[in-house]
Amino acid sequence: MANTIKNQQDILEKLNIFALNAMQEQAIATIAKHPNTILLSPTGTGKTLAFVLPLLETLDENNDEIQALILVPSRELAIQIEQVIRSMGTGFKVNAVYGGRPMSKDKIELKHLPSILIGTPGRIADHFSNDRFAKNHIKTLILDEFDKSLEVGFEYEMRAILNQLPALKKRVLTSATQGVEIPSFVNMQEPKIINYLSAKKNANLSIKTVISPTKNKNETLLQLVQHIGNQPGIVFCNLKDSIQQISTFLTKNNIKHSCFNGGMEQHDRERSLIKFRNGTSQLLIATDLASRGIDIPEIQFIIHYELPQAVEDFTHRNGRTARVHETGTAYILQWEKEHLPDFIKQNPKEKVGKKAKTIAPYWETLFVSGGRKDKISKGDLAGLFCKQGGLKKEELGIIELKQDCAFVAVPISRADDLVNTLNNSRLKKKKVRISLVD
Repeated sequence: MANTIKNQQDILEKLNIFALNAMQEQAIATIAKHPNTILLSPTGTGKTLAFVLPLLETLDENNDEIQALILVPSRELAIQIEQVIRSMGTGFKVNAVYGGRPMSKDKIELKHLPSILIGTPGRIADHFSNDRFAKNHIKTLILDEFDKSLEVGFEYEMRAILNQLPALKKRVLTSATQGVEIPSFVNMQEPKIINYLSAKKNANLSIKTVISPTKNKNETLLQLVQHIGNQPGIVFCNLKDSIQQISTFLTKNNIKHSCFNGGMEQHDRERSLIKFRNGTSQLLIATDLASRGIDIPEIQFIIHYELPQAVEDFTHRNGRTARVHETGTAYILQWEKEHLPDFIKQNPKEKVGKKAKTIAPYWETLFVSGGRKDKISKGDLAGLFCKQGGLKKEELGIIELKQDCAFVAVPISRADDLVNTLNNSRLKKKKVRISLVD
């Protein structure tokens, strides 16, 4: 299937996109014409679409082997790109493989090979070393967020992978960070560079400093969250231990939140993001893992609870708000005796008082033990909750449908009643369990 203008228009309509931005148009034209391209553009500007549309042009629908490999530094980014490509409805099979899930699941999916394979370096290297598929049909390599995937920790796997791709004709590297050295084994000869980093200095982003009178910033964080009001935001930390102590403190103060860090099991990380997306959690308390490559909607603010250790971390954290055409605020929580890194300039001070009350959360998340493989649709789930559960249409929140399960946001006031009423209901001939998500 050649990606003709008509097909491209069909894809954009499926994604509810009415026009490509300037970066995407330039990237699509450049990637199509040149063998080596480096795409530099801020987080949230649509880089995935910019490299996938020209990639589709290169695929041969009569070839049953893997033709394109997309390497990413995190599981969440692998899942996100897989979902984007699937939602395009291209007709080409796509699969994501990554650490943290059973290898048996990979093997089942790879029995029928995808045209596009997405994966993290460790898991792809494992498949390569065990010769689970042919590599001599892979003509396109994309390193998304290459500044992370080419870091020292990944270098061994990356070198091993790239040395086993004899038929490469096209390489695309993307990043939201400038000045990263590209190792020679990537073989990026005379690349065309598309640089939109300087074009957007985050004119829509406000950066404000909030002074904490104590080294422990918990009370100041609580006052700031109450000052901002009931809006979704991310609180960034450097350490997993910090996340745990903040979580304990927020729980005592009835602030609904989720945690997100690399030490969590994959299904726990996915559920944290689901609850944040659907409004069950007001805050996501996270390490820098959440600064890129995760699928979350536009958020109004981020908070640097612990100061970032490098300018790249500062940039990526801030890139989670004020994305594309929206405005947002990054708050720097600074202990009054704490020294700011050189890359953080003095910013306006925001005063927060002890006045505001926390607004009671509205949503709760329910788990349903049936998904796409059971031929269940979002419409089936809406029917179950509205017809049998008695929910009004406006009381039904976001539904996320997975391969083998689903998550439905419902009002907290109705959650227990819905579990009691609908648990063990029949949905498309399957008896489904329904329960609260912890």
